[in-house]
Amino acid sequence: MKLLVTGATGKFGTKVVETLLQTVPANQLAVSVRDPKKAEALSARGVDVRQGDFDHPETLDAAFAGVDRILLVSADGDNETRIRQHANAVAAAERAGVGFIAYTSLAKAQDSTNLFAPTHQATENAILKTGIPYSFLRNNWYLENEASSIQGVLAGAPWVTSAGDGKVGWALQQDYAEAAAAVLAGSGHENTIYELSGKPLTQEEIAAALGTVLEKEVTVLQLDDAAYAEAMSGAGVPDFVIPILLAIQKSIREGSLDVESEDFEKLLGHPATPINEALAQIVKGLATAG
Repeated sequence: MKLLVTGATGKFGTKVVETLLQTVPANQLAVSVRDPKKAEALSARGVDVRQGDFDHPETLDAAFAGVDRILLVSADGDNETRIRQHANAVAAAERAGVGFIAYTSLAKAQDSTNLFAPTHQATENAILKTGIPYSFLRNNWYLENEASSIQGVLAGAPWVTSAGDGKVGWALQQDYAEAAAAVLAGSGHENTIYELSGKPLTQEEIAAALGTVLEKEVTVLQLDDAAYAEAMSGAGVPDFVIPILLAIQKSIREGSLDVESEDFEKLLGHPATPINEALAQIVKGLATAG
């Protein structure tokens, strides 16, 4: 049985590979990466490192050859780019005769108003059209995405948002990575959809949890979109990023990330890391990096 992980040198892919190597022999694991030099440490551990670039489909035929099960980790970039890249990967998996595709999708992907949803809708549909057994890992929001907000609080700023009372099912990347590894290396996951979500929390609730971790009161500043954009600009956020942040806040208001689910427990045998513990890990990591 040959397993393959794409994007294996990225932050998420690295966590998946390290989780897999705890239970899967290295010679049964392959990775597809754009730059094999970045995966030399994996090669030294016996992992089959292959060069594959979603922008160059001809590289993917060799990268996916002889693979039984693949984890397609969603790429970075704008929707148009990602849709094209993912379509190339799915087509290559079909040509290679891959027997199972797990894909890191987005919460409630087919119904979502999230600005990233079109990528995941298109990719899920492309996988379905192949007829290959699949599992859609509909990841909610990485808690790591809030690192800049947490840094702001550490520096004495309030928790700034325009998300209103919308809820988010935050969880650590590690939780999502362990779930992905369980599906890729496990059995009985054919033609499944997992809505992977931590306990849904409002902005006030996550700020209160952060306050508990920091042992201080964290003020929440709820703004309208115009004021939020102004605040982000004043905080030094690049102009091109601000519309993306606004769209995320809007989709949270609309409930796109409000998901009640026990799928983490189904896959891992336990819920996602409790929010206070998860926040403490983020805070510790920021302190170490700083």
